[in-house]
Amino acid sequence: MRLLYVVATYVLFALLFPVLCVYRKTRHGLKQRLGFYGPGDLPTGEGPLLWLHGASAGDLLALAPMFGPLRERFPGCRIVLSTMTDSGHAMARDRLAKQIDGVVYVPYDLWGATRRAVRALQPDLLVLEYTEVWPNLIRAAKQSGASVVMTNGRFSPANVGKYRTLFGLIENPLKDLDLLLMRQDEEAERAKALGAPAERVLTTGNTKFDALAAGPAPEDETLRTALGLTAADPVWLAGSTHEGEEEILLQVYQRLRERWPTLSLVIAPRYLNRAERIQTLARERNLTVGLRSQGNPERAPVVVMDSMGELSRAYRLATVVFVGGSFTKRGGQNILEPAGQGRPVLFGPHMDNFRDSVAVLQGNGGIQVADGEALHAALEDLLAHPERRQQLGAQAEATVRRISGASERNAEAMAALRRAPR
Repeated sequence: MRLLYVVATYVLFALLFPVLCVYRKTRHGLKQRLGFYGPGDLPTGEGPLLWLHGASAGDLLALAPMFGPLRERFPGCRIVLSTMTDSGHAMARDRLAKQIDGVVYVPYDLWGATRRAVRALQPDLLVLEYTEVWPNLIRAAKQSGASVVMTNGRFSPANVGKYRTLFGLIENPLKDLDLLLMRQDEEAERAKALGAPAERVLTTGNTKFDALAAGPAPEDETLRTALGLTAADPVWLAGSTHEGEEEILLQVYQRLRERWPTLSLVIAPRYLNRAERIQTLARERNLTVGLRSQGNPERAPVVVMDSMGELSRAYRLATVVFVGGSFTKRGGQNILEPAGQGRPVLFGPHMDNFRDSVAVLQGNGGIQVADGEALHAALEDLLAHPERRQQLGAQAEATVRRISGASERNAEAMAALRRAPR
């Protein structure tokens, strides 16, 4: 049955290879994706090598809170991150460089590529984020003697049937995992139902919560200046927006400015290549718009954040926050990040991918709105009542602090594993 998967992956790879080579998210790092590394690609040293994998930039940021706890429990360890996307690789190389020992592209889940990668890295521990269940990679790591762990584990109820069918065809890869550290009890039960050994499944929480309540930093004022904002005037920040949402937000903003003429709107699109499109939409409404990358020299009231890795810091500069991906079928974005900065958070009705966050935050500093009209009403109320705004922000921050600690629990569970002999 495992042979069926090996053959199928090569057939599928042959069909998709032309697309992978030109797709903007995955077109770089071909040699590493095939398991070949050049001089300087991998760290040297004698300590245990911990290989942590997250598909994208956001997934790597969710892994970051574990770096410190892991180094405490694995003295002298080397931490290598792998990712699937070019943006994730760039973010890790630039933003996380001081905390890690190396970053590579994850190998395609091909029998040969995964074995070459494992031979080159020689991991003592392979950590897979969320649902990054790659059977060939898992098998190669296990055969090398490494322990394999899933963190922040999740299995969508809508996809359980598909997983069950796939695992039945290819020999269940969950049985090769040494630990499945799940976000919630419900997801732990789904993992067991899919065939994971019950004694290896633990509910430890979500590590992304551990990095959310960071305090002010000197860089905040630098960013405030680059955005053209002042500390005295109110700021509405719309984070991780998607196509179709900015029109709604700009319309609401124009209505709000009639009452609050000094209100600024900062729009941080989920995909930076949409910055020009948002500028066009703002200008069509006769709004002056600037870019963060250019320092907003005209001090325009609408600013587009066309930079990477600054959104969390920007949330600290906001008076009130709306998180995008929630007025579209995208399924939402991270609403706990602005909550951890002590800001009231508004979000739309489509939050299917972040149901756990909604359950935690709604009524505790988070406000779900049905449409643009409801968004306008909620923003107007918050801007008019600073005491209520501060109360909701404090509730949101307290909620995030209360649910933190998964990184320590995960590191402790990993340290307790008995490493199999090579």
